Amino acid sequence: MNLIFWQTIYVLGGIIILPFAPFLYLQGYYTRCKIGRLPDAGGETIGKFGTGETSVKLLVLGESTAAGMGARTHETALAGQFARFLGEKIGQPVEWHVVGRSGITVRETIRELVPKIPDEKFDYVMLALCGNEVLKLRSPRTFRRDMKELLGLLQEKYGNATFFLTNAPAVRLSPVLPEPIKFILGHLSALHDANAREFTAEMPKVFYFHQPSSVPDDFFADGLHPSEKGYTAWSKSMIEFFTEKYQWQVEAESEK
Repeated sequence: MNLIFWQTIYVLGGIIILPFAPFLYLQGYYTRCKIGRLPDAGGETIGKFGTGETSVKLLVLGESTAAGMGARTHETALAGQFARFLGEKIGQPVEWHVVGRSGITVRETIRELVPKIPDEKFDYVMLALCGNEVLKLRSPRTFRRDMKELLGLLQEKYGNATFFLTNAPAVRLSPVLPEPIKFILGHLSALHDANAREFTAEMPKVFYFHQPSSVPDDFFADGLHPSEKGYTAWSKSMIEFFTEKYQWQVEAESEK
């Protein structure tokens, strides 16, 4: 099983870098201080893209990208931009609702954010998670266990909803992270990416966006989080990828 292989790499990697932990901690602390912390998106956490009588509902749940860090408002962040391209793809208005908090892990999402989800039905759910699994050095086994538990809870709650998962963070593309942190976190993120590809592959109506190999030059706001242009490019790429890779819209139309 691939999970055993990835978990073994994770453990061996931890043993190798353990003697360098004090240096890596100081380097990480210095980097965080140098980069600073952007505010989350302001404004309403609910909105609507498009006009018309019959609309669908989108829930965006997760960490800093769900919270819109790097954008002025949620309308120009992940929720609003993904709703825009989703609405254009399905030809219907999209009502979106954000429940997010910067710095949160999948396990913390289950405990702290799921209870805050409004008591209504959603047709689409986007999970923007995994960044903090990487930054907090969570193992492949822990990530898989927690994400499958979260998906199970939400699938039970929302029945036939379609689920979209954003990619494990493309750490290797960050222009601000120094070596060797960039190398270490980049490899851990690649493990989570491969892991997510595998465990979502057989899950019905669950679609994972594979880690990109490149992003536009103006993608980042701070070298880690997307800018408003980054959220637009990311959302468009995800809709195009989901349509091409999974043909989800074709399947959805055939079920009507």
